[in-house]
Amino acid sequence: LVAVEESGPAAGNSPYQLRRKSLLPKRTASSTAGASTSTTEPFGHRAKRARVSGKSHDLPAAPAEQYLQQKLPDEVVLKIFSYLLEQDLCQTACVCKRFSQLANDPILWKRLYMEVFEYTRPMMHPEPGKFYQVSPEEHDHPNPWKDSFQQLYKGAHVKPGFAEHFYSNPGRYKGRENMLYYDTIEDALGGVQEAHFEGLIFVHSGIYTDEWIYIESPITMIGAAPGKVSDKVVIENTRDSTFVFMEGSEDAYVGYMTIRFNPDDKSAQHHNAHHCLEITVNCSPNIDHCIIRSTCTVGSAVCVSGQGACPSIKHCNISDCENVGLYITDHAQGIYEDNEISNNALAGIWVKNHGNPIIRRNHIHHGRDVGVFTFDHGMGYFESCNIHRNRIAGFEVKAYANPTVVRCEIHHGQTGGIYVHEKGRGQFIENKIYANNFAGVWITSNSDPTIRGNAIFNGNQGGVYIFGDGRGLIEGNDIHGNALAGIQIRTNSCPIVRHNKIHDGQHGGIYVMIYSVKSQI
Repeated sequence: LVAVEESGPAAGNSPYQLRRKSLLPKRTASSTAGASTSTTEPFGHRAKRARVSGKSHDLPAAPAEQYLQQKLPDEVVLKIFSYLLEQDLCQTACVCKRFSQLANDPILWKRLYMEVFEYTRPMMHPEPGKFYQVSPEEHDHPNPWKDSFQQLYKGAHVKPGFAEHFYSNPGRYKGRENMLYYDTIEDALGGVQEAHFEGLIFVHSGIYTDEWIYIESPITMIGAAPGKVSDKVVIENTRDSTFVFMEGSEDAYVGYMTIRFNPDDKSAQHHNAHHCLEITVNCSPNIDHCIIRSTCTVGSAVCVSGQGACPSIKHCNISDCENVGLYITDHAQGIYEDNEISNNALAGIWVKNHGNPIIRRNHIHHGRDVGVFTFDHGMGYFESCNIHRNRIAGFEVKAYANPTVVRCEIHHGQTGGIYVHEKGRGQFIENKIYANNFAGVWITSNSDPTIRGNAIFNGNQGGVYIFGDGRGLIEGNDIHGNALAGIQIRTNSCPIVRHNKIHDGQHGGIYVMIYSVKSQI
């Protein structure tokens, strides 16, 4: 740094004067003279203030300080700053306006951010229980890497093999002494219980097998990996439920990871009580952006059971399971939105025994059984779901179940669209029911649903088929373009049919067998 410390006329020939800041004012002769008197000051030392007429005036900065703060090219300053960690970089930004601008360079913060969190896009965390990734080019603020760093900084990290390296190299990570690293998820959960940190846990890339993950506090656990995060962070169990949420886990959050239950004996009956996610009484965790898989042929991938069980499950993929995808029972509730539920061996969703979920905008398709099955007093509110190409009905209602299904699309079922039987009920309102292989709606065996305001069209058989002591209210529907009768009533059935528009069918409008004389049309 000899060249940096030169002053006076010789300084004008310094080889380090590669580029000057064009917006800085030119030095006057008086200021040059003033600067030359301070060459004995240490590097970076600010000149003392002198009193003139009772007022304080700043003397010009020493040449070395001035050169470093004002004249050293941006590229050189940024290169120096690239060796700093985040706390030193923040302190450097307090030196002067130019350093503040350069120390907030997004490239510097991106490097630091990816070193700590691994994300290739900033993960924003504006409030508890809310995480989302953004594209830096589209973000409202100029440096989303730094914004996200500040939001996530207090978290602990599960990074197998890294903890020993981190704690044995304090000089390398000076300024990060407050960060915590663990080798296992169980150890990190133990750290929460011992109040070592506030409960934000980052689980880094890897496969974590057979850990005992019972959550009974409002922790936040999120995957941390480059690219598609949930593909890179895999937590699986081969013997017990992978995650169990217990009383006390209100407002816990688990997101951006793959959760698997993968037992060696896939058909063992005791696995009927084991799941990828088990959510029990009086807890309401948030499950977000997870991939959920179960290879067990009994039980379900997700089980929500018991009074007060009320999770929020959003943006998850519950697919390719060898059992039921989502099972809600025993007075459980919850909100389930924007999930992908497909190719499960049994129903995509089971609702049973007074379960009463709110299910919105789910995509339920290509199931190897029924799409949604409500039975044994199951209830629920289903809105704006897309249910299609399931092997049996898109929506089945049985045994006093009474769901409300509003503005859904139920189509291309390999058998029927909606199947209500064995004293099932339900309200089906303003849905589109079309292109099913059999009837759009089947009602039988003393069932009594309300079918109101739906469009039921282009079925490969009839529109609405009521038989075997079926009942129900069929009102205000637009039924058209079906291969058989728009409405067919037979075998002691007695529905109420009114205010429907039945047209353009390839067969009759309403077909009533002679011994179905109880119908009210």
